[in-house]
Amino acid sequence: MKERAYHEQVNIKNEVQLRSQLDALPEFCKEYFIGMEQRTSSRTRIAYAYDLGIFFHYLKDRNPYFKKMDFSKWKVSDLDLITPTDIEEYLSYLKYYEKDGKDFTNDERGIARKLACLRSFYNYFFRKEVIEKNPAALVQMPKRHDKAIIRFDIDEVVHFLDEVEDGTKLTEKQKKFHDKTKKRDLAMMTLLLGTGIRVSECVGLNLDDIDFNNNGIKIHRKGGTETVVYFGDEVRTALLSYLEERKGMIPNEGSLDAVFISMQNRRISVRAVENLVKKYARLVTTLKNITPHKLRSTYGTNLYKETGDIYLVADVLGHKDVNTTKKHYAALEDERRRKAAKAVHLRKE
Repeated sequence: MKERAYHEQVNIKNEVQLRSQLDALPEFCKEYFIGMEQRTSSRTRIAYAYDLGIFFHYLKDRNPYFKKMDFSKWKVSDLDLITPTDIEEYLSYLKYYEKDGKDFTNDERGIARKLACLRSFYNYFFRKEVIEKNPAALVQMPKRHDKAIIRFDIDEVVHFLDEVEDGTKLTEKQKKFHDKTKKRDLAMMTLLLGTGIRVSECVGLNLDDIDFNNNGIKIHRKGGTETVVYFGDEVRTALLSYLEERKGMIPNEGSLDAVFISMQNRRISVRAVENLVKKYARLVTTLKNITPHKLRSTYGTNLYKETGDIYLVADVLGHKDVNTTKKHYAALEDERRRKAAKAVHLRKE
């Protein structure tokens, strides 16, 4: 029996998790999630279910009317009882709250995401004329301050890959594992830095997704689209070296086709790759919090500097909206515009 593709396994796992989350929400919420299924990823739906869970539990804990009822008795018409002020108070509550003995905080981005979730939720039932009011639409989004984009500089990329390959600065305990995994780790890090793919796309690679005749890999993007991303000679060399070693591995059932295998002979997890990136990055810099996504930003920056083509960067990174790309690389665009001002001379000096 052919193994399910990694992205299919992830979607099934997410679907099971989503159903569990929906069982803890008012019954009418299921209609909303069915309605958004065709235009969202399973991860997005899980995030929205989590955010709605926080909202409804807040109402049950803090709102006198909803305190009286179990979730099973809530009706969609009860949403009309919520005012814009109620939602504003909820957003203020999100900045810091305690639940089940744990502390939770949300920065402006976390609060904005939860309000976006409520807006989508209310819009769905308001458009269907199931409810009469749409208080979430009347609440302003919190102002979001731009965060500095963290990425590796060119010399840091060189040092990072050197550390992955040599492991000279690792502890003695880490070096024992490094001897067994350095070819795999170098192949993964070179692939991430040389293609800009997401960590989930990296761990989801199967052996037959790699085409060395054309130096391309077939990946599944967020949202389910399938595309081919091409790589250069450095990535090719690192992959071939690791895959020669990979031939001697005997993966567990369910991971037979996986390119990158863990020490437990299973497909390596996203969390494991995140930990590896953090481990090696700390040997290069302690000032930057480098994650796999920061390696993706590093690739995008280098590609834009080399080509100056923001549309190419958007396409290769898999951004559906080029404005997303422009937002991330606005500082680079401004730098290029400043250079343009000095490039044209109207009078000879």
